[in-house]
Amino acid sequence: MKRFIQGEHRDQTTLLPESLDDYVSDTNPVRVVDVFVDELDLINLGFESAVPAKTGRPAYHPAVMLKIYIYGYLNRIQSSRRLEREAQRNVELMWLTGRLMPDFKTIANFRKDNGKAIRGVCRQFVVLCQQLGLFSEHFVAIDGSKFKAVNNRDRNFTSAKLKRRMEDIESSIARYLKALDEADREEPKSSGPKGGLEEKIAKLKEQMKALQAIEIQLEASPDKQISLTDPDARSMMMTSGHGIVGYNVQTAVDTKHHLIVAHEVTNVGHDRDQLSSMAQQAREAMQIESLSVVADRGYYKSGEILACHEAGITAYVPKTLSSRAKFDGRFGNDEFVYDAEKMCTSAPPSKC
Repeated sequence: MKRFIQGEHRDQTTLLPESLDDYVSDTNPVRVVDVFVDELDLINLGFESAVPAKTGRPAYHPAVMLKIYIYGYLNRIQSSRRLEREAQRNVELMWLTGRLMPDFKTIANFRKDNGKAIRGVCRQFVVLCQQLGLFSEHFVAIDGSKFKAVNNRDRNFTSAKLKRRMEDIESSIARYLKALDEADREEPKSSGPKGGLEEKIAKLKEQMKALQAIEIQLEASPDKQISLTDPDARSMMMTSGHGIVGYNVQTAVDTKHHLIVAHEVTNVGHDRDQLSSMAQQAREAMQIESLSVVADRGYYKSGEILACHEAGITAYVPKTLSSRAKFDGRFGNDEFVYDAEKMCTSAPPSKC
């Protein structure tokens, strides 16, 4: 082991331990997170437990939980269980939280109980970026991202899906009852098969009762759809023709430093109806009068572009290819030009 850089022995002790601050450089982003959160008015933002109760077990300060949440966002750590592990071994998080190590349930509940307050923090961050001049003067890009929910497709119900499920159970019950009738006509060799069928029928009847209870909830739901695991998740039809249970997150991003200006969580699988609303949210967040937005052809809709124009927002969106001529090997509509002198439409010479 000679002629190599030697590390310290694990059992070596020191009289003057090193400071945890020595492990976090002056340019580390966690220092910005620490200062930003400490300057927030958590009470006015609406964070629960910002005012501690006079009795009971002391809770974690919401500033500590918010720092963990923001750190996870910056480092793409979404799982509360992973954040729990990082708080136990990550030096940056130890510095940020003062070596506090909340469990994953506490972290998850903080997210669940303070959704509105966290959105307020996002608005405060946008204001800070505006004051520091980090946004371009008037240009943002808008796009959507699909996220699958933790809710399994079998635990998402619509009227049609519930009807099919109940019909399948009814047919299974009828099939088992028929098998029981056939077993009664024959001389039973043992009570095993008959007892097994009766047990299956009892389980199916329990499932039918559970589905009937879900049917009542479904009728009371505004959009006639419910998800049992993740109540906010909805079944969405994608442009590819496949469906997922999840969310369509709309994001407006500044083109200068790629900072998120505005975001919105929707349950619609396409983006055609989101352009004007996201553009207006971005303009309000940036506090400017005129704004230009760019989006892909999935946002093209004449009504949305007109709404942007009437609101003083310039939208740059490519037109959708509605003609199937190109897929058939023929000229598309966009390849024809109108000849005013001949009063006819023809393909350009380069295409002939």
